[in-house]
Amino acid sequence: LAETINLDEKKATEEEESLKLQAWADLPVELLELILCRLTLEDNVRASAVCRRWHKGAVAVRVVNQSPWLMYFPKYGSLYEFYDPAERKTYSLELPELQGSRACYTKDGWLLLYRPRNHGVFFFNPFNRHMIKLPRFELTYQMVAFSDAPTSDLCVVFTIKHISPTVVAISTCRPGDSEWTTVNHQNRLPFVSSIWNKMVFCSGMFYCLSLTGWLGVYDPLLRAWSVLHVPPPRCPENFFAKNWWKGKFMAEHDGDILVIYTCNTETPIIFKLDHSEMVWEEMQTLNGVTLFASFLSSHSRTELPGAMRNVVYFSKVRFFGKRCISYSVDDRRYYPRKECHDWGEQDPFENIWIEPPRDASLN
Repeated sequence: LAETINLDEKKATEEEESLKLQAWADLPVELLELILCRLTLEDNVRASAVCRRWHKGAVAVRVVNQSPWLMYFPKYGSLYEFYDPAERKTYSLELPELQGSRACYTKDGWLLLYRPRNHGVFFFNPFNRHMIKLPRFELTYQMVAFSDAPTSDLCVVFTIKHISPTVVAISTCRPGDSEWTTVNHQNRLPFVSSIWNKMVFCSGMFYCLSLTGWLGVYDPLLRAWSVLHVPPPRCPENFFAKNWWKGKFMAEHDGDILVIYTCNTETPIIFKLDHSEMVWEEMQTLNGVTLFASFLSSHSRTELPGAMRNVVYFSKVRFFGKRCISYSVDDRRYYPRKECHDWGEQDPFENIWIEPPRDASLN
């Protein structure tokens, strides 16, 4: 009898343990991901080894990269605000070094800035307050970009200005140079430069999208310039409305050139340059990529929190700094839904996305 009782107790214990394991294994996906998203990266990796279902959930919410922050340039004073879209928090920082300057471009946590009053051009890192000056140069209505952090020997600063529809003046400079180098280049296709042009550095080249959608490419090593025979992205007729040419953004991701076209409340269209066919392809999905779009420079990220994937974040915050306007490619809609999305009306120098270091803390 005792042996039978022991067997029954053992069986009951095994069934109880089995039910516990089954209960954990059968958690709803939403609840499982809610738990897993609170783990550190190290614990997330450990949890992914439990079973296939946990592996899928852990990978879906795994955060490896950090999202950029939106940096605001005040009209007066030296108090700058930084908005973190992942945490929905705003930080403030006094930066008197930047007074009288406007942003031109960002990369690797560095700002490239310009002082119109004295034509000063300089790099500045707001997180460690390091500054690197460049030779003075007059920047009127042309865009500026740089290839690498100014602490790198590979860093090149690039700007372009059209002289005529078929001639552009390209100016370059490296940290440590005593002056800028300017060379005129001929175009076979018309290319007009303006403050609304977009620039990215990708695979060793500067790509520049003109007002009308033509793409120019500059090789800083060969000092060669050309306008590609790629017809501009094709947009619906309703995109050709007021300010349609202002409401576009360009980013690079893993060697691809991406362009986002917007028009008021119309659904944004995202294009990718097909280098082999030399055509713009409309993208139906971002494959988990997150884009951060602003007029002066845009960024891409992978492996952000699950809710941030396949989303375009724009440089405008609503609800007292608690919600960044975004567009979900999966849901095919803006969040919040009832907002004005005429990006052409926004001040291009008001803010810019910047990449904070992993240990950034402005408290």
